[in-house]
Amino acid sequence: MRITGLGHAGMFIETLGGNIICDPVVGPSFFGSWFPFPDNRGLDWERLGREADFLYISHRHRDHFDPKLLQRFIRRDIEVLLPEYPIDDLEQDIRALGYTNITYAPAGEVIERGELKIMITPLRAPSDGPIGDSSLSVDDGTASILNQNDSHPLDLERLLSFGKPDAYFTQTSGAIWWPMAYDLPQDAKQNFARLKRDAQNKRAMYYVEKVDAPVVFPMAGPPMFLRDELFQYNGYGQNDDSIFTDQKQFITHMNELAPQYDGRLFVPGTVVTLENRELVSIEQTLYTQDEIDSIFDDKWTYLEAQRASRQQEIRDEVAERAEPLPAGEILAALKAWWEPLLKKSRTIRLGVGGCVRFRIGDLDMVVDFPKAKVREYAGEECIYWYTLPADLVSTNIRDHEIDWSNSIFLSMQFSVGRSGKFNEFLTTFLKCLSVDRIEYVENWYSEQTDQTEDAQVGDWVVQRRCPHLRADLTKTGKVDEDGVLTCSMHDWKWDLKTGKCLTTTGHEIRAEHCPVTEDALRLDA
Repeated sequence: MRITGLGHAGMFIETLGGNIICDPVVGPSFFGSWFPFPDNRGLDWERLGREADFLYISHRHRDHFDPKLLQRFIRRDIEVLLPEYPIDDLEQDIRALGYTNITYAPAGEVIERGELKIMITPLRAPSDGPIGDSSLSVDDGTASILNQNDSHPLDLERLLSFGKPDAYFTQTSGAIWWPMAYDLPQDAKQNFARLKRDAQNKRAMYYVEKVDAPVVFPMAGPPMFLRDELFQYNGYGQNDDSIFTDQKQFITHMNELAPQYDGRLFVPGTVVTLENRELVSIEQTLYTQDEIDSIFDDKWTYLEAQRASRQQEIRDEVAERAEPLPAGEILAALKAWWEPLLKKSRTIRLGVGGCVRFRIGDLDMVVDFPKAKVREYAGEECIYWYTLPADLVSTNIRDHEIDWSNSIFLSMQFSVGRSGKFNEFLTTFLKCLSVDRIEYVENWYSEQTDQTEDAQVGDWVVQRRCPHLRADLTKTGKVDEDGVLTCSMHDWKWDLKTGKCLTTTGHEIRAEHCPVTEDALRLDA
C-alpha cells in the first residue's frame, strides 16, 4: 500500500484493490481565505485523477470538498464512496457535478473490492462538521490505515473493530474562528488561543493513544491565510492569538508526551509505503528535505512568499462574489428565508434564548429567537453581535448557502462579540438554514434527553453519556478536586455540584456526589 499526501486532508491511497483519492483540495476555500499548507499546486493532479478508482469526500466543508478541482481532474464515472448521512446535502452537491456512480456506505459496514476492504464511519450530530463528518478505514491485506480526517468519533470500539491500523492519519489543527474573529481584549485573545491549542492537542493525543497505531501522521491542516487582513493569524499568530498548530509542532508535542509513537511529517508529495503491516519507507517527491525544513523552520518567510505570489487567486475569488444588495433587500431576503425556519426551531430558539444582532453593510438587523422574528435593530439587548461584509451575505443569498459556518464564518472575514458563554444553539442554527437540516437537528435534540444509566467518575455518579455529543464519560471524563468534570473529547466542562455546563448555555448534566470510602474499597477488593 502506498499513501501520497495531497495537502491539507487530501491523500491518494494505492492498494491491491484499486486507488482511492480522498478530499482533494487546491482551493482557496471559504471566500478565498484558506490555502493548503504547504502549497500543493505542483502535484500531478491530471495523473492522480486519471489513476483514481474511487473518490471519497469525508464531508461538505470546502477545505475537503473542492468542486472546481473535481470538475477539472476527476472523471465523472469514478465510483464515489458516500458516507451515510441523515440528510443528502453532500450527495446533492456531488450529483450536481455530474457524478452518478455512487456507492452508499452504511455506517460501520465493510465494503469489499477484491483484496480491498473499506469502512466509512460517519458522525451525525449537529456539531460534527456541517452536520456530518466521517473517517475512512482501508485494508488491502498488506497494510491497514485509518484516515480519521476531521472527525471526532465517540465509539472507538466500533471504529477499531475494523482492526488496529498500521498507520494513523488524523487532524491535529482545528477549524474554527474562535477567538480570532472575536471582539476581545488582546490579552484575553492570547489566553483563549493558548487554551484552544492546548485543548486541540489534548484531544488529538487522546485519539493517538486510543488508536495506538505505531506510526502517526498529523494532517488536515493548518491552512495558510494569505489575505492581507488575515495574514497575522497564520500558525499561532504574529501576536500569539491564533490556534493553528502545524504538523511539525504537533509531532514535537507528541514526542514529549508519548515517544513510543513514530510521528512523521505528511505534506504534499509525501509517499508512505507500507508492506507486511509495517512502514517500509517515506519519501518526499514534491519538496526536498531542505525545502521542507525551510517551510516549517522559517515559516513566516515562506508565508510571505506565498502571499506575494498568490494575490491573483484572491482577486479572482472576489470577482465571483455577488454585488452587495441594498440594505432593504438583504433584510427582506433574510426575513423570508429565516423566519419560516425559526418557527420550526423550538429547541434552538429556547437554547439561544435572546436576540442576536447583525450589522451587514448599511443594514442593522436583529434576529429575535424567542419571537421567531427578523427585523431592523431597535436598541434591543443582544447576546451576540456580528459584523458581516455585505458582499459575502449577498453571495450567500444568491447561492442560497445553507451553512454559514461553511462560508462566512470559516472565512474569518467578519467580527463577532458576545455577552456570555458560547451558544452552540446559535451556531447550529446558522449552519442549518434549510428545512431538512432544521427538522433533523430539532429531532436530534429531542432525542438527547438522557435516559442512560449512571456511572461512577471519580467521587461522583454522573449520567454515563456526555450531554454534548454522547461520549461515554467513564472513558472520556475526568473530575478535578473542585468537582469540575471535563470531557476530553472537546474539553467541555461541568460544575457537578450544580449540574451547570461551564462551556456553553444549556447542556446540564445529572450528577450526585458519592465519594468512594475506604470501607467500600476494602469490600470491593
